[in-house]
Amino acid sequence: MAEFSEHTIFNVDEMENAVIGIATRVGKHDSGMHQHQKGQLLYAPKGCMSISLNGIKCVLPPTRAAWIPANTPHCARMTNVVEYRSLYFDPSLNASLPSSLKIVAVNPLLKALIERMAFWEWDKPQSGQKNTTALFFEELASAKEELLQLPLPSDRRLQSWVQQLNEPTYIAPPLNQLSQSVGASGKTISRIFNKETGMAYQAWRQQWRLLKSIELLSEGLQVNDVAYQLEFSSDSAFISFFKQQTGITPFQYM
Repeated sequence: MAEFSEHTIFNVDEMENAVIGIATRVGKHDSGMHQHQKGQLLYAPKGCMSISLNGIKCVLPPTRAAWIPANTPHCARMTNVVEYRSLYFDPSLNASLPSSLKIVAVNPLLKALIERMAFWEWDKPQSGQKNTTALFFEELASAKEELLQLPLPSDRRLQSWVQQLNEPTYIAPPLNQLSQSVGASGKTISRIFNKETGMAYQAWRQQWRLLKSIELLSEGLQVNDVAYQLEFSSDSAFISFFKQQTGITPFQYM
């Protein structure tokens, strides 16, 4: 595997192959906002990562992958040890590349293809990549899309608070507490969220709690620990919430 740390500098745009794969184990890491000329598929078979782009935050548990189009500014964060897989695709393959962000379910075949391609040598002959790459794009195109994402407000009054959301132990508060911490009325905050995210704050907070719960479960926390951290009244209340949001229990999901 390639060895990466918080300080690793990696410029995929300097590499010539049409498909470049990375397979490594990453600890706490923040890539910072960046972009590249190649499209990217991000996947973690173990652990959980979050990505931020285009004013939204997405969470990637081991059952989901993200397609990031070329030249899209984005940031990837890991708060614990993650088995990291990344595939980069040259624009010369543009007939096959999705043109917008996609969060997709990873079935066994797609997972096997990602694993194989992530371990390819960086100088692997193009002729040896063609068939597998074609099958990968076929599976990616047919993969079920998942809405594991959350729009973020851009109003300047909320920006320091938005940064707090990246802290591992921070919990998005009820509206009255947020109003006190940012110095704006609940009515003002509600108006901002409706305008900039298309969601009422309460609905936004519920989606945040869902994504955070998936992140915590992916890190190996038990249901009772997740329920406690996210301030649910009981384990059963959390399980009921999770099932209402996803249609299945936390255990079934993970």
